[in-house]
Amino acid sequence: MRLCFIVEDCYRRDSMPLAVARQLAAWNHHIDVFEPGRSIARVSDLAHQSTHDAWILKTVSGGPGLSVLEAVAASGLTTINDARAIRLVRDKAVAAAVARRAGLSFPLTYFAAAPTLLDQIPDEHYPLVVKPTGGNSGRAVRLVTRPTELSDVAGSLAGEGFLLAQPYVVNPGVDVKVYSIGGELHATVHRSPLHPGVAVRGHRTTVTSELARLTTAVGEVFGLDLYGVDLLEGPDGWVVVDVNDFPSFRCVPDAIERVARRILRLAAVGRTEREERAALLGTRLKTSPGSQDNTPAGPRPQVPVSDESTGAVLP
Repeated sequence: MRLCFIVEDCYRRDSMPLAVARQLAAWNHHIDVFEPGRSIARVSDLAHQSTHDAWILKTVSGGPGLSVLEAVAASGLTTINDARAIRLVRDKAVAAAVARRAGLSFPLTYFAAAPTLLDQIPDEHYPLVVKPTGGNSGRAVRLVTRPTELSDVAGSLAGEGFLLAQPYVVNPGVDVKVYSIGGELHATVHRSPLHPGVAVRGHRTTVTSELARLTTAVGEVFGLDLYGVDLLEGPDGWVVVDVNDFPSFRCVPDAIERVARRILRLAAVGRTEREERAALLGTRLKTSPGSQDNTPAGPRPQVPVSDESTGAVLP
């Protein structure tokens, strides 16, 4: 297989996804790393020039990587996850609307273009949880217990961009994150960013039938394959509070190998689909040489992946 990882600057030294890329390289697959903050992308000719079986993105909200991935997808090439699915969950305002329309257990959500507009939210929805629409890892999440606190919160959220506000769900102070690797579920417990005093360190927990049902439904609604779902257990049951494409998979046993094998499976499916489309059109699709075997074998390729990878310029 020939695979290209799109990795933004903040993830250059993270285990996800570069450790996965190194594992795939060790299994004799050809790996390129494109860093959109360091190299230009010739996106106009991808359909005819790219020889990669799939492109994999690890991005932050508002980063340049998603634009490149969407150009890849628009060229008819395989992306992991689907570029449209990533766009849906990256804008949390859009994700909230999609989730509620699909009937998922998701909080009532308000969108505010500026902190000063939050005072228009009815008093009966307090306490409020306020966070940026493009936030991640619990950044800039604030609990506002009453309207009189809005002026203080507005100052701390200045410069965070558009905001979401949701009624606070009473909970024991921990989040449960369920990771899905092609439908294989793993759950972990973490301290909520709104409850710093809770003495909980991240650890694995059981995936109950309800957690499995909700997590699976999220994947189906958004069209994700590799993803994570943050949930809270409130007075009325479990509530989905966030969805992440290609998360850290922290605490998942053998996460690197599991994710690497899933990427290979998805890339193989994508290659087959492209070949079938080409056959229907009476054209020949140029495919790259590479092993379709998911088992480790053979020497490393000539293009190893390292923490100092400079990235591959797109053709």
